[in-house]
Amino acid sequence: MRALDILAAADAVACEDTRVTRKLMQHYGLKTPLLSYHEHNAERMRPVLLDRLAAGQVIALVADAGLPLISDPGYKLVREAQSRGLHVTCLPGASAPLTALVLSGLPTDRFLFAGFPPSRAAARRRLLADLATTAATLVFFESPRRLAASLADMAGTLGDREAAVGRELTKLFEEVRRDRLEALARHYAAAGPPPGEVVVVVAPPEAAGPADDAVVDSALSAALARCSLRDAVAEVAAATGRPRREVYRRALALGGAGQRRG
Repeated sequence: MRALDILAAADAVACEDTRVTRKLMQHYGLKTPLLSYHEHNAERMRPVLLDRLAAGQVIALVADAGLPLISDPGYKLVREAQSRGLHVTCLPGASAPLTALVLSGLPTDRFLFAGFPPSRAAARRRLLADLATTAATLVFFESPRRLAASLADMAGTLGDREAAVGRELTKLFEEVRRDRLEALARHYAAAGPPPGEVVVVVAPPEAAGPADDAVVDSALSAALARCSLRDAVAEVAAATGRPRREVYRRALALGGAGQRRG
């Protein structure tokens, strides 16, 4: 009801596709003017919206599906509005990543939303390799047509972890399939691309005994290439079960002494 009050009282509603949002507005008898704001016109339209906000108007920002600012250009509008001292607030709504996380049955105490993996297989595998030691549940968006290949790459790079695939979350045909990555990859390779929007949730690395030296050194080399010595040591110690002091010594032996410690 609060969202409907805001949409009715706003001077304009900025939306991805006016045709989609108009259906919502007409359903509730709302007459507020609609403005198109999406990734293809954001650079041109953002100054227009900011000028209207600076003049004292109220602009409501909505998405075609899910919560605005999640994988859309809305965050740039919010950032610039805040930098100008303009008031911004949020009315939380449906969020596919959080819904998928809750319905996955996987740990929710620590998670990383990684957005869309790269469309090209080699780049996708590099991203997954960077995330392999992250001690958190991983949440991805994925294109239905790339789903089977992406799940196969996840299984090959992350290991055959527990996972869940959700589609059309918070909508009429909501569905969640839970299994291990290899089984999910086989299912979607045989069944074909599922209809609707897809979220993939992958369990964190399974707990195991302390890793051997070669595994620790390999993880350290990868971590040191992309983050500070301190962060690399903390990440690898958490992922491998080795004492932080010992991991720090191994990092120095690998050449990490030259890394920034911040």
